[in-house]
Amino acid sequence: MPRRRTSLKRNRADKKKHLRNLKVKTQLKKTLKQIQAFLSAKNLNDAKALLNKAFSQLDKAAKKRVIHPATANRKKSRLMRRLSRGA
Repeated sequence: MPRRRTSLKRNRADKKKHLRNLKVKTQLKKTLKQIQAFLSAKNLNDAKALLNKAFSQLDKAAKKRVIHPATANRKKSRLMRRLSRGA
């Protein structure tokens, strides 16, 4: 356990950041899994409707540095490619 006041404060801040980042990541994963399910079921209309939400979540996560910006771009690219192929 740290003894210094600044170390204690850093630990508290890190814990808060971790929880916030975890929430963002889990929401993102849920949305991506839903899109994958729609694509697997050949339900392209629902997948397209959910795509804007996924792109927004990916961009926000990258902006907050929860995920790397290149990871967000790669995921968006792969989703679009899979959607254009028709699942």
